[in-house]
Amino acid sequence: MFLRNHWYVAAWDHEIVDRPFARRILDEPIVLFRDREGGVVAMEDRCPHRRAPLSMGRLVDGGALECLYHGIRFDTSGKCVRIPSQSDIPAGMKVRTYPAVERYHWIWIWMGDPAEADPATIPDFHYLSTPDQWGAKGMVLHVKANWRLIVDNLLDLTHLATVHESTIGNAAIAEKAENRVQRTEHGVLMMRWVMDASPPPSYVKAGGFTGNIDRWQYIDFTPPAFLRLQVGGATTGSGAGFANGPPADGIHMRNLNAITPETETTTHYFWAQAHGFDVHNAKLTEMIFGQVKEAFLEDVAIFEGQQRVIDRDRGPPEIDVAADAAQIQARRILARLHEAEQTGRRDAAE
Repeated sequence: MFLRNHWYVAAWDHEIVDRPFARRILDEPIVLFRDREGGVVAMEDRCPHRRAPLSMGRLVDGGALECLYHGIRFDTSGKCVRIPSQSDIPAGMKVRTYPAVERYHWIWIWMGDPAEADPATIPDFHYLSTPDQWGAKGMVLHVKANWRLIVDNLLDLTHLATVHESTIGNAAIAEKAENRVQRTEHGVLMMRWVMDASPPPSYVKAGGFTGNIDRWQYIDFTPPAFLRLQVGGATTGSGAGFANGPPADGIHMRNLNAITPETETTTHYFWAQAHGFDVHNAKLTEMIFGQVKEAFLEDVAIFEGQQRVIDRDRGPPEIDVAADAAQIQARRILARLHEAEQTGRRDAAE
């Protein structure tokens, strides 16, 4: 179940350099490269002549892409501009292109109807590109599991108590938390507060806490698979909570997630961690990133284990628990959006 009329992250900006770059997205082969002005071009990774991957080719003549097999060239619009063995070019000798935008150090691609590709609808991930306000570092993980398993994971952070107890979690996140879930204009917001509880190991390292803290997690889900987490902690008694929101002091961080399906059983997981305190401290940025990376690799092991079980046996059905409230809302939204795309009915997505 892929949603096509949405933006997806195709790559980090540093991945697209001076040669064609291949990546499979929504089970379609894509080649990415830069034109002569440095803009990003995305097109189908298949030469229409004999189906050779265009990503095996080279860039020539100010941005044209030349197929390695027979030297056939295509301009940035996908139009064939040269066939070495003949002067006339068949009308069908062209390659599909996709709208692509570079923003927040990510390369965004639109896999659906190009007429609906509005860059104004790209979700806000400015934390990645405002170094005077946020220290940030990220990466991409290749996950051998369906993309929806990652969405589920991020919408229910009670697993931090067991999967990540050595870094970003402890028992309090599951046992002492108060949760609220609300629908937003386009998605779901999950809010969790843990009051007057011991901080997890990574919070002690980042914030230097010596006693109990009040801790918050605000998880903002936007379809198809974007999750922006506002997380942090402050010394207990700071006045934080549902009524007042996070306090001005303490440690404030953003965990940023863009989940791009590769196939039905594999995923490109783009993520980053940003901190809004001591933002120019490169050692702090590296430490926080390292702690979260360690945790996320633990998550990947879970995702891939789930996928193996799913592949082996599709039943019996899953049984929901109270902590699944945000997941259930997100699944309903995704199902409605998929129905709308399949039927062409916009009202089905409401």
